[in-house]
Amino acid sequence: MLIRRQALKFPDDVQKELKRRFKNKHREWLDASGNPEQPEGGAGPPLEVTLGVPTENQALKQVEDVRAWVSAWQAWHGVGSLSWSDRHWRKLGTQTVPEKLLLADPGDVAQWIGEAERWGRALQRYRDLVGCWPQSAGKLPRYFAILADYSEGDYRRLVDMVAWIEKNSASNLYPRQLPVSGLDSKWLEKRKGILADFVDSVRGEPSSQGDFFQRCGLKMPPQLIRLRILDNVLRQRVGGLGDISVPWEQLADLDLPVSNVFIVENLQTGLAFDDLPGSIVIMQLGYGVDVLGRLPWVARAHCIYWGDLDTHGFAILNRARSYLPELKSVLI
Repeated sequence: MLIRRQALKFPDDVQKELKRRFKNKHREWLDASGNPEQPEGGAGPPLEVTLGVPTENQALKQVEDVRAWVSAWQAWHGVGSLSWSDRHWRKLGTQTVPEKLLLADPGDVAQWIGEAERWGRALQRYRDLVGCWPQSAGKLPRYFAILADYSEGDYRRLVDMVAWIEKNSASNLYPRQLPVSGLDSKWLEKRKGILADFVDSVRGEPSSQGDFFQRCGLKMPPQLIRLRILDNVLRQRVGGLGDISVPWEQLADLDLPVSNVFIVENLQTGLAFDDLPGSIVIMQLGYGVDVLGRLPWVARAHCIYWGDLDTHGFAILNRARSYLPELKSVLI
């Protein structure tokens, strides 16, 4: 059966090839199909798949395979136009063989590989968005999976939010204040990057490096820092509280006279600390260690970072040291 896999293309071989083409080209095809005046299936030049017509020598060596190949295409009834041709061979005489399959557009490819529903949904949504915001055409194909797979509720919520932000570019509202149906914090948290990119797209701007709130003109919720105060004298300066979560602006104003600051990633590690004179422990900042540069009294203390011995731990440590050059580390 060597010839089947290396030369002759049966319908199942064509399907595998079209799956590879779709995987590699679907974004490019979506971009080419974005003209609303194009037919529903898509646009662009026809797609041709050659079927691997054998030479006479190959046919002689694999007679049964060639017969099976011709029969398979004779019995085939699917999407596309099948082209046959005559081969005039010295020993085998004139043989009519399948030569190539012609597909009209990417919609035909999608039907071949069972992706018709996804392709149709992505194409319709793409055209709708480009109809509203023509300047977004070049960027939208990279979000094929969103256009193809988002539920109608998620898709409408995304579009409604982008539309509102585009019209109110500097609202300075918290995201939950936006008049968008179904918007909640969990939904938003997973999609902040996508939303910011979509907003840039509809504005016709390149993707910027600012955070989600800056790019969308929204107010960032206050960053709360959780810390434990390990010294009773220091606790008295905050009404006896020992375990607190507080916005960094208020924490900066406290100006605590601390000697030691422990910065730990693991919450339970921070909770396990015993009392230690002149000390506090700050927990779970993650990549938010930038806030340490806004706390002058932290910079004056002896600081120790306690994180994980992995790429994230080293990255967070390096980031923290840009604000606290003398920061010591305990990576485990």
